[in-house]
Amino acid sequence: MPLKPFDIPEACHLIEGAWIRGEATIQVTNPSDGASLTTIARGGKGQIDAAVIAAQVARDGAWGKMTAAERGRVLNRIGHAVLDHIDTLAQIEALDVGKPLKQARADALALGRYMEFYGGAADKIHGETIPYLDGYTVYTLREPHGVTGHIIPWNYPMQIIGRSVGAALAMGNACVLKPAEDACLTALAFAAIAMKAGLPAGALNVVTGLGSEAGAALAAHPGVQHMSFTGSVRTGEMIQAAAAKNVIPVTLELGGKSPQLVFDDADLDRALPFLINAGIQNAGQTCSASSRILVQRSVYDEVSARMTDAYRKLRVGPAISDLDVGPLISARQKKIVTDFLERGADLPIAAQGKIATDAKGHYVQPTLFADVPPDHTLAQDEVFGPVQVLIPFDDETEALHIANGTDYGLVAGIWTGDGGRQMRLAKALKSGQVFINNYGAGGGVELPFGGIGKSGHGREKGFEALYGFSTLKTVAAWHG
Repeated sequence: MPLKPFDIPEACHLIEGAWIRGEATIQVTNPSDGASLTTIARGGKGQIDAAVIAAQVARDGAWGKMTAAERGRVLNRIGHAVLDHIDTLAQIEALDVGKPLKQARADALALGRYMEFYGGAADKIHGETIPYLDGYTVYTLREPHGVTGHIIPWNYPMQIIGRSVGAALAMGNACVLKPAEDACLTALAFAAIAMKAGLPAGALNVVTGLGSEAGAALAAHPGVQHMSFTGSVRTGEMIQAAAAKNVIPVTLELGGKSPQLVFDDADLDRALPFLINAGIQNAGQTCSASSRILVQRSVYDEVSARMTDAYRKLRVGPAISDLDVGPLISARQKKIVTDFLERGADLPIAAQGKIATDAKGHYVQPTLFADVPPDHTLAQDEVFGPVQVLIPFDDETEALHIANGTDYGLVAGIWTGDGGRQMRLAKALKSGQVFINNYGAGGGVELPFGGIGKSGHGREKGFEALYGFSTLKTVAAWHG
């Protein structure tokens, strides 16, 4: 069983430090071959109620009474323990999500790094003094919300646990985590690691189950003071509506249709790996995936030819084979992607990757479309699969118009040696992150990340996440 190394009983929730057997279960399958992996518990309102109460007790008790420095030490221990289990966590993630082992290992490294970063930052979030009227001393305090709810998706469980749960714990919140039913295993493994590293019971509770049951109950729970969600626009709208009834803040990181803009003075040797990897990583199941490649006409044929050649060399197969691209997470996601490919039947296909002959899971060929009109559905809508489109442009003005011409605004990349152009576009692009002569697909642990428009609101990663997981209190003292 995948979770055996962590001594986690099958089909259990973690509530108040104890593994609680679920009354109902959900089958977990390996997307690489469809084989059964294990079962997880199917929780609902009752388990969410218990988890929220446990978090409230922890917040009022041992966890809430810790100093910031002590919280930081706990998070650092968790980070070190994660790094000690990198290979095991990577194997579990590869089996559960379907991503190649090298990508799963990078996610495990990132989780450890998040815990180290937030462990070091826990005692470094300060208030300020404000000059005011004579006879007054005014200052501000940063305080935790209390109980925070976290609903995370199936594409990057470890990374998103690190950037949301890690930041929330660093600020002194107690957390209730609902991982996606398609990929719960590394969330449960992380919880076991955290407990063994000294996280007090109830500071982190994990309830597995369906989004329509456990997720909906968490989003609407009156005992939760802040919600964090990463996933689809439609689900984000529902979570925000549910949280609004309790008048609590919500951090939403939703979809994307992120462009990379390639100008005729770009270093194409450097750009090419970024152009492709940002679209096929995790089989394109990435909110910040670069699915639109905008290329200046004077170099369009060259870029198209080079990307076509690279695409033809892409290899697709089981996660354990550690090839370029793994399977999609589920049969449902495969159908979504293949439906999009059918909508592109009117477009020229520049190239496709090759699926291994022994692959039996949820695979699609990585596909590069050429000469795509900017208003085509493949240039406007999030596919969430290994599909990229090439779009030609004439000049900077047209490139900016195309790049800003969707409902999304998560990440953008600029490839040019012109410093003035770099600065103009960085300011003008409607995007939460802009990369110049690189593309970070969300960037590092330290870099604030989030979107505008239908890509969501609020910021994760870096110190900005800590501000989001806290509330500001102003104290005005009159002393004459």
